Amino acid sequence: MAHTETDARPSEARQRLLDTAARIFYGEGIHSVGVDRIITEAKVTRATFYRHFPGKEDLVLAYLHAADQAIRGRVETVIAAGLPAPDALRAVAEAIAQSIQSSGFRGCAFLNAVAEYPDPEHPVHRAVLTHRQWFLDTINTLMASIDKTGAEPAAQHFVMLRDGAMAAGCLFDPVLICETFLRGVEGLIRTHAARQPS
Repeated sequence: MAHTETDARPSEARQRLLDTAARIFYGEGIHSVGVDRIITEAKVTRATFYRHFPGKEDLVLAYLHAADQAIRGRVETVIAAGLPAPDALRAVAEAIAQSIQSSGFRGCAFLNAVAEYPDPEHPVHRAVLTHRQWFLDTINTLMASIDKTGAEPAAQHFVMLRDGAMAAGCLFDPVLICETFLRGVEGLIRTHAARQPS
């Protein structure tokens, strides 16, 4: 029993560190935040931090991994619902719009992170590219169900609409930004659906 409790404590501490880092990294940036502040705000010891994360970069990668898993989970839930591709794309777009209108929205965590890690060989940069490639591939697969020959450029168009909405959503009225984004996605879906024989 004591062994289980001991095992549970580091797990809770790791989650507290990750939650604290996610809040601060997303709200203030990554480079501007030191490990000492995360340790203090997570209420753990320095030894506990280093037991879970050998260095700050490991924590940054864990933060991005958690963000990636959360987004994948939402998108995979939409796909698992078995909606027709146009409706699945609309549902993904609606989920993006909801996140843009959420309290404390500060843009895309991945675009924010890659702006701080411009070296394409850096593990953080690579983690961002891996996430973005998965998202593009997922949208491409959905688009291929609507218009196989035009799927790739349509998926890139969707991702660019999303990127623009994420960037503008923290600068301007998020409701108007989301209306524009959703209109753009709807136009994209209809344009590609119209290419198919009825």
